[in-house]
Amino acid sequence: MIRESFDLGYQWPTLDPFLFCVHHLDHFPKGSDRLGVSREHLKGRNIGQDFETRDGFRMYHGQEVPGFPVHPHRGFETVTIVRRGYVDHADSMGAAGRYGEGDVQWMTAGDGVQHSEMFPLLHKEQPNPVELFQIWLNLPGKKKRVAPYFRMFWSEEIPVIKSPGCEVTVIAGNFTGAQGLTPPPNSWAVDVGNGIGIWLISLEPGASVQIPGTSQGIERLLYFYEGDGLDIASHRVRSGTGHHLSSASAFALSAHSKAARILVLQARPIGEPVVQQGPFVMNSREEILQTIQRYRTTEFGGWPWERDDMVHGREIRRFAKYPDGRLETPRKA
Repeated sequence: MIRESFDLGYQWPTLDPFLFCVHHLDHFPKGSDRLGVSREHLKGRNIGQDFETRDGFRMYHGQEVPGFPVHPHRGFETVTIVRRGYVDHADSMGAAGRYGEGDVQWMTAGDGVQHSEMFPLLHKEQPNPVELFQIWLNLPGKKKRVAPYFRMFWSEEIPVIKSPGCEVTVIAGNFTGAQGLTPPPNSWAVDVGNGIGIWLISLEPGASVQIPGTSQGIERLLYFYEGDGLDIASHRVRSGTGHHLSSASAFALSAHSKAARILVLQARPIGEPVVQQGPFVMNSREEILQTIQRYRTTEFGGWPWERDDMVHGREIRRFAKYPDGRLETPRKA
C-alpha cells in the first residue's frame, strides 16, 4: 500500500507530472493603508527574500504587500488553491483577478507568461490569515509552446462530496462519480486516461472515507498536513508526512482524535526528460537556453501594469478579467 514515506518541509516532494507543491499558511496581521504589512512588523526581515516564519508569517518576495511580484514562467501549469484569504493576480496577457475563500486559479504558462501573485491584507481592523496550495503541473513537450491561458474555478462551482464527518473537494479528476471542472484545453489533465486527481480531504475526529482504486500506471501521493494521526488502510501515519501509495486498490482513510486534513495528487506520468531552471521547465538544456534568451528579448509580452506587485483595491470582491476584456464574477450559490 505505502511504497515510500517522507517528512513534509516547506516544499513537498512530488512525482511526474507534478513538479512542485507547497502549502502556504500565514497569519498576517491587520492590513496597512496600502493593503500590506505595517513597518513595525517588517523590522529585521530580509525584505524581498523573506521565507523565514516570524510572528506567524512570511513576506516572500513582497516589499510591503506579501506575495510574489512579477516573475516569468514557461513550459508548465500552475494550480493555485486558496482556502483562506485572497490572492490578487495580474499577468502579461492583460488578465487580472482576485480569488480566495475556496477558489482555484489554473494557469497554463505555455510559451511564456509573466504574472504576479500578491496577498492583499484587506482588513484593517482584524488579522488577515492566508492559506493556499500551489501545485506545478508539467506540460508534455508538444504542448510547452502553446499560448498562455488562465481560468478561475469559483468555489461555488467546485464539486464537494459530503458524508458524515467528511468532505472531499474535487479540484480535478473524478472522485466516486463527482467530476472536477474542465481544466485548460492544453493541460495534461484534459485526457481522462491520464488519471489526474487533485483532491482535498477533511475528516472530523474518528471519521473515515473510502479512496477509490484506479487504473494501472497511475501514481498517487498523499500529503497528511494537519491532524494528530491517520490510518491509511491498516497503516498508522503521523501528521506532517507524505506517502507514495499504490493506486490500484481502494482503501480507507480514518482520522484519529483530531480532525485530519489531506491533499491527494495522482496522475499518469508524462515520462519525458525534465530540465528546469527556476521558473522555466523544458525537455532539454538547449530549450532552457532558448527560453532564457527569448525572455530577455521579449519579456513574454512585457508588463502592462503600473506596479510589479499589482493589487486591486480594498473592496472585498472576487473577479476574473480575461485577456479579451471579459469580466467574470462567481455565480451565487
